[in-house]
Amino acid sequence: MAKLLSPGTVLRERYRITGLIGQGGMGAVYVADDLRLEGRKTAIKEVRAELVGPVDEPLREQARAQFHREASILARLDHPNLPKVSDYFCQNGRDYLVMDFVPGPDLLQLVEEARVAGRFLDEAQVLQWASQIVEALRYLHNQRPPILHRDIKPSNIKLTPEGRIKLVDFGLVKVLISDDSRTLTVLQGRGTVAYTPIEQYGGDTGHTDVRSDIYALGATLYHLLTGHPPADAKQRFLDPKALVPPRQLNPAISPHVERAVLWAMEMHPENRPATVDELWDALQGRQAGLQLYGEGAQAVSPLNAWGEAVRANWPLLWLSLSVLSAAVWLTWRVAAG
Repeated sequence: MAKLLSPGTVLRERYRITGLIGQGGMGAVYVADDLRLEGRKTAIKEVRAELVGPVDEPLREQARAQFHREASILARLDHPNLPKVSDYFCQNGRDYLVMDFVPGPDLLQLVEEARVAGRFLDEAQVLQWASQIVEALRYLHNQRPPILHRDIKPSNIKLTPEGRIKLVDFGLVKVLISDDSRTLTVLQGRGTVAYTPIEQYGGDTGHTDVRSDIYALGATLYHLLTGHPPADAKQRFLDPKALVPPRQLNPAISPHVERAVLWAMEMHPENRPATVDELWDALQGRQAGLQLYGEGAQAVSPLNAWGEAVRANWPLLWLSLSVLSAAVWLTWRVAAG
C-alpha cells in the first residue's frame, strides 16, 4: 500500500496536511490548511501514476504534462455546484490538485442513515438535489471541448450546511477530443461499479460521451430513491432482469420518475437521453417523447404502464370506442332489416 502523507506535512510551503479524506487506486485526497490565507481549508488530491502499474520515465513525463494540461482546464471552471480548483503542482514525484474543501455530509451518508432508520429519502428532496447536479453537468458538458466527470456517485456528491449540492472529486474527469470523440488523460479510471455504464469498462479504449455521465446520474438517483445501489452493468449484460425496478423497492416513487431513471440507465448509450436537459424534463414528467422500450419497458409494471397509457390517451380511446359502438349498431340494424 502506498505511503500516505502524515498530518503536519507541508506541501509547496503553503498547504499543511491536517487529515485524510479518502484514498483510492491512484492516490488519496487530504484536507489541508492554507498557510497563506488564514482560516481557508483546502482539499488536495494526490495522483500517483505508479499505483496503476510500472511507469518508465518518458511515460511519466508524458503523464505529468497531461495532468498539468487537464488541471489548467479544471482551474478555469467556475460554477456554484463545483468546487473551485485553485492550484496544481508536482512535489517529490507526485502530482497534486488543490480544490476548495467542501464541508457537510455526502449523499451516501444520507441515504445510509435513512436506510438504517427504515425510511426512504423524500422524492421531492432527491429531485431538488438532482436539479443542482444537472446544473453542474450541463455546465461541464457545454464546455468546448466537453468535460466528463466519469465518477458520479452518492459519495462524490456533498451537501453543504447551506443546502447547496457540490459535485466533487475530479479524479476521473475526461476532456473530450473533438476530432475523434476519444479521450486522453492521465487521470484515468472506470468509476465505481454500480454507477458505471458498460462502455466505460473499456477504459480509454471504450467510447464515452455525455451519456456515460447520464447513466451514472441515473444509477445515483436509483440508489438515493430506493436505498439500494443498482445491479451493475456487467450483471445486467449477463442477466437483463438483474435490475430490480425502483418502484418494487419503493412504491412511493412516481411512475414518471421511475421511467426517467430507467431511461438514463439504458445499457446502450443511444437509448439514453442525449443530454442532461432531456433527462431533467423526463424527471419532471415533461418528456413527451419518452417511450417505454428496451429494459425500461420490461422493468415498469405492465399494469401501471397500461393504466398510465389509458389516462394519457382517454380522449382518443373514447372516440375509438364510440366509433366502434356506432359501427356495431349499424351492422346490427342492417342485419335486422
